Amino acid sequence: MIEMQNVWKNYPNGTIALQGISVHIGKSDFVYVVGPSGAGKSTFIKLMYREENPTKGEIFVNGFNIGRLKPRKVPLLRRSLGVVFQDFKLLPRLTAYENVAFALEVIGAQRQIKRRVREALDWVGLVDKADVLPEHLSGGEQQRIAIARALVNNPTVIIADEPTGNLDPETSWGIMKVFQRINDRGTTVVMATHNKDIVNTLRKRVIAIENGRIARDEAKGTYEYED
Repeated sequence: MIEMQNVWKNYPNGTIALQGISVHIGKSDFVYVVGPSGAGKSTFIKLMYREENPTKGEIFVNGFNIGRLKPRKVPLLRRSLGVVFQDFKLLPRLTAYENVAFALEVIGAQRQIKRRVREALDWVGLVDKADVLPEHLSGGEQQRIAIARALVNNPTVIIADEPTGNLDPETSWGIMKVFQRINDRGTTVVMATHNKDIVNTLRKRVIAIENGRIARDEAKGTYEYED
């Protein structure tokens, strides 16, 4: 699924975000990526979907070599992934249905839109909100629509960057139940999070990054940071 081999990431301003990262994430894994602010978590996540490119080392995601991937091939990589962001990134002038459908339209899958969008909305429990604009949805509902959009291509990997960061605790637990169901069906989930309660309650594999290096990689790990 995901393989990193001695990965370094240097930025033009001299910042070294990652230093010699090597990790394997397999099929059906559920992984929390944790660490203090500025540790390199976001860079680690962005490398997986080619938002960033490694300075050194190799990254393989679903058979794609990230560092050698030509720009025209990036959409092919992203079709095999679903990405969920802290700030939802929904298109404000499109309904919930249209936001989810857009992920299929951009890859030319028009014939499958109606069935697959309804399935995705049903998966997150929001079929009844299909015709609603994002501004009329709660934060939790917007995140569920974002998850439906990530799911609609039937990805083998879901990457989530602080998906509960803008949500209250009760809503966050509801979102985590959705991610758990996604993982239960065999989809790999990689989630960067600062949510100590979730990590320590829903015990999964924890990859802790500190100063750009992997400090811990533990099955059923804990958070162990004060934010």
